[in-house]
Amino acid sequence: MNVHAGRRSSDVKSWRMILGIHVANIEWGEAITILKRKLDDNRFTKISFLNAHNANIACVDEAFADALNDFVILPDGIGVDIASKLLYGAPFPSNLNGTDFIPAFLKASARPLTVGLIGATRRNADEAARKLAALAEQHSFAVIHDGYFAPKDEPEILERIRILRPDILLVAMGVPRQELWIARNLTKQHCILPIAVGALLDFLSGSVPRAPGWMRTLRLEWLFRLIIEPRRLWRRYIVGNPLFLARALHQKFFGVREER
Repeated sequence: MNVHAGRRSSDVKSWRMILGIHVANIEWGEAITILKRKLDDNRFTKISFLNAHNANIACVDEAFADALNDFVILPDGIGVDIASKLLYGAPFPSNLNGTDFIPAFLKASARPLTVGLIGATRRNADEAARKLAALAEQHSFAVIHDGYFAPKDEPEILERIRILRPDILLVAMGVPRQELWIARNLTKQHCILPIAVGALLDFLSGSVPRAPGWMRTLRLEWLFRLIIEPRRLWRRYIVGNPLFLARALHQKFFGVREER
């Protein structure tokens, strides 16, 4: 693996370290320009996002943290903005959460692209592909497989990806599985931009509702998700958010190691 290739990407001029993970300090339009340039130059680059939940996992999962060092990491959510204000005196320039950023990026990319989708249920992936095709008609979208497969199925799935070789591969398997799967399996022979997108396909399909616009404006989408899925998400938000902030305070006053 090309260690630290992600955070040393020559396109990104400024980084902020959040709990040992280097996050691109860029605004919305710059992020779109950088990803377009990587596609135009055919530069294999892994993309993921850091939010409070991912950062907490990276603190206790060394394999996940090491994998993230080979991704370009974009800032996602109010948690990392609060941490950035604590550590650097200002939030990130833009909230580049994948649920909003990826559809916007695809719509803004005029050159026709092939986009592969893998993950979620097959029904949700198919519906997400239809929604994206309507949003960005210039691109071709192909569902490769759902996210429920055994290791014995991987060679066939990887061969399908290699034959298609999409410009972009949206990988929706949840954290940390999706990033580890990308890190362990995908190379420039498979695609140009593999992007770990979490629940994006579920949101696009409509199977998981998004918060009303006013809640998103107030940066309260996490609260909406907690209200509609309390059993599944209470630990992530009720326990995880304060833990993340405590870890950010620890970084501020005691620092963290630059390398893992």
